[in-house]
Amino acid sequence: MNKLFSKDFTLVVIGQIISLFGNAGVRFALPLYLLNETGSSAIYGTVTACAFIPTILLAPVGGIVADRVNKRNIMVVLDFFTAAVIIIFSLLMGNLNLVVLMAVTLMILYGIAGAYQPAVQASIPALVSPAHIMEANSIINAISSFASLLGPVLGGILYSAYGIVPVLWGCTVCFFLSAVMELFIKIPFSRPESGGSVWEIVKEDFGQSIRFIRKEKPAIGKGLLVVCGINLFLSAMIIVGLPYMVTEVLQLEAGLANKLYGFAQGALAAGGLAGGISAGIFAKKLSVQNAGKLIVAGAGFVFPIGISQMVCSSGMVNYMVLTVCCFFIMLYSTVFSVQMMAFVQTQTPANLVGKVIAVMLTVSMCAQPLGNAMYGVLFEICKGYEPVVVLFAGAASLVIAVSTRQIFESLTPEAL
Repeated sequence: MNKLFSKDFTLVVIGQIISLFGNAGVRFALPLYLLNETGSSAIYGTVTACAFIPTILLAPVGGIVADRVNKRNIMVVLDFFTAAVIIIFSLLMGNLNLVVLMAVTLMILYGIAGAYQPAVQASIPALVSPAHIMEANSIINAISSFASLLGPVLGGILYSAYGIVPVLWGCTVCFFLSAVMELFIKIPFSRPESGGSVWEIVKEDFGQSIRFIRKEKPAIGKGLLVVCGINLFLSAMIIVGLPYMVTEVLQLEAGLANKLYGFAQGALAAGGLAGGISAGIFAKKLSVQNAGKLIVAGAGFVFPIGISQMVCSSGMVNYMVLTVCCFFIMLYSTVFSVQMMAFVQTQTPANLVGKVIAVMLTVSMCAQPLGNAMYGVLFEICKGYEPVVVLFAGAASLVIAVSTRQIFESLTPEAL
């Protein structure tokens, strides 16, 4: 526990590299395939909104299970199950209604992710010392960003050249290998005493987490409200707007547009990777009081996207501006996320960390489906005026960001 890279934490890192690479690939390929086949931002936004619902519902369950079941077993079972889901989708594709099949598949995959992440995050305090938690979080975040960087880029190339099937089979192999790798991880675990029905256990654990956040650590609650606002107005716009603008609005050649969308997703991931690395390097200098400044900086990079499309007719120029701005938005957002997650892990008792993280993920994601559906409809209604939608997202995000800065700057060490 005195060193960061113990054998078990190293295995977690390797397993995450493989699993997250597959996750990035499948999350890139499936929605893009749906958008290419339908050409509708409304359908795209609605389906991706529905996909978030199981994540919201299962994240609390995942947190409760993470505190009551061996976290290694959770990761292994869910990776094997994810591989099976992708195989079934590949076999059914072309035989069922695409929109329905895609909605069901994405809901299952996102639901798995909602149950999976609390187990990964809750395992970090059990595998590294408190002094290394910030660095460990930055490593896991950097891995996620690195996988998201290569996954969409390679996925875009393979998808454009060979179609969706090779991408799906490659992702299946990733999840299977990750599950095998995770079988060799040993995570310290002592089964807590439990009594009553499953519903009573869930109710008690969830209530305990809410009380901890509201009464003992109100700073966590304030951070959650901020993340909800950013997810509603900024993250949702990027999730829905990025593929729609690159493949449908900027008037790029169809085959080239899919590849460029892969590179744009890679730029997002590169920003996340840079943010994760920065969080690790400057871990000792980051303070929660300055966290609001990161959100202000990220929100500021939304405006060049809309302004560029209003004043410039070149699709490639607008694409470059969009890609660069997405990089910086993701960079600042990632540093903020790593900082907040490390704060929660260090301030939460070991018997609550999985449940508290699950509550955080659940509450923060509640705004995501609403935002996805909202921007799907807005982009559909505002065809030809997409920059207006982007500028609206920027203005709303900046208002939230400025309020965030005031909230965090007002926190005292005692409040933390």
